[in-house]
Amino acid sequence: MKLYYFPYAPNPTKVRTYIAEKGIEIEQVLVNIREDEQKSEAHLQRNPTGTLPVLELNDGKYLTESLTIIEYLEELYPTPNMIGSTPIDRANVREAERQIEHEILLRVIRIVHTTNSPLGFPENPAIAENELNHLPDALARTDKLISGNPFVMGQKPTIVDCTLFSALFFAELCELDICLEYKNLARWYESFKQRPSAQP
Repeated sequence: MKLYYFPYAPNPTKVRTYIAEKGIEIEQVLVNIREDEQKSEAHLQRNPTGTLPVLELNDGKYLTESLTIIEYLEELYPTPNMIGSTPIDRANVREAERQIEHEILLRVIRIVHTTNSPLGFPENPAIAENELNHLPDALARTDKLISGNPFVMGQKPTIVDCTLFSALFFAELCELDICLEYKNLARWYESFKQRPSAQP
């Protein structure tokens, strides 16, 4: 298998953090979006939408959604478990991951790309303001969810940590300070980004 990625981009970061936490050996191939390599014929054959990451399977087929890639790999490599060992555990992890994806990660991405886009997207202050207005509630809920735990869902890392890390890492990279006033969230981030899996 091969993982096509660009460093620092949120969705590739989520998948690469997961792979590192699992200890899975997968060849990783850089697609430089700053040079528009995602628009190349070769990459569009892998993924017609031109997005990243993309997982090339051993049979030559491709998976092109970050959560789909993670869940596929979780089935191939169930140990260490990062989604949950019981139906309710898996439901809780998936629910928290989806909430953080939609309420924090996607908001951060929209704020960055409508204010100071590293890819040169046009500014749109109205969208940025709307997302900034909604972000604190999601951050507060996540702060409460973490509480005093070392990881978002308790005593061990899950896919929720990978998604949350990708959001806060992208925010920090783009000089968007969003979690400093949330003590549990800030503590979790400072701790998680020291893990080997969180290194670029």
